[in-house]
Amino acid sequence: MPNLLDTTSNLVPAAKVKLPPKPAKRPAVSVNGVIITDQEIRAETQQHPAKNPAEAYQMAARALAVRQLLLQEAARLNIVPQPKTVGAGKTETKEDAAIRALIEAEVQTPVADEKTCRQYYAANPDRFKSDTIYEASHILFAASPKDRTKRKKARADAELTLKVLSDDPARFAALARANSDCPSAKEGGNLGQLTKGATVPEFETVLFAMKAGQISPGPVPTPFGFHVIWLERIIAGRQLPFSTQKARIAGWLEAASWSRAVSQYITILAGRAEIVGVDFDIAEGPLVQ
Repeated sequence: MPNLLDTTSNLVPAAKVKLPPKPAKRPAVSVNGVIITDQEIRAETQQHPAKNPAEAYQMAARALAVRQLLLQEAARLNIVPQPKTVGAGKTETKEDAAIRALIEAEVQTPVADEKTCRQYYAANPDRFKSDTIYEASHILFAASPKDRTKRKKARADAELTLKVLSDDPARFAALARANSDCPSAKEGGNLGQLTKGATVPEFETVLFAMKAGQISPGPVPTPFGFHVIWLERIIAGRQLPFSTQKARIAGWLEAASWSRAVSQYITILAGRAEIVGVDFDIAEGPLVQ
């Protein structure tokens, strides 16, 4: 009897043995000769959610390469880090402080003046409106999407309720108290004031298409079951005055400008450096503010 541990055994022909593929060898990552280890990159991946591990690894490698690039530039410029306290008694590391000081010294961005803010406000009016408010009530016939039998009954109950309401809409609150599976039943189904995002998309799609005083034309399916909706009132959103939005706009514009400038600064540094294992978009010419 052949030895099962004997790899020369005739039980399995050698030609048919399939060995698992070797893991792909990742190229070493370095910035001006300073190696960023595989272990460091793997530890960093948890900070970079991605579609797959390979993408997370690349994002982590690039982030660490950028960090090393900035630290080397700070050292070249003899920047002395002075760590600051950053919330709840936490203090910056010396490396973080050095990178912050480098960016503050080397990246300059314009202040958003009133004219620029007014231009942005005028060009984006829909961004500066209060939310439209929908005052609504509903009757929920609860049923999980996985329970077909209960789902079918919930729809039938909702359709029957709609027939009753078509003859006597004033019975909505009473029917909600008697039949709704939502805690709002004790309030006659009243959901209070709703704005976009307050409920699930399936509910909102129907609600936002309704007119004030209208009851939904049919049962409204959502993951919770079937709803009968009554839209009592719509309070349209109003344009917010520029005076209340100026600081907010300035913050947006300055943050966007700073982000672009930092990205361009990093790209320029990368163009002067010897970087292995990570791709950078190299920009030529001066930093564009």
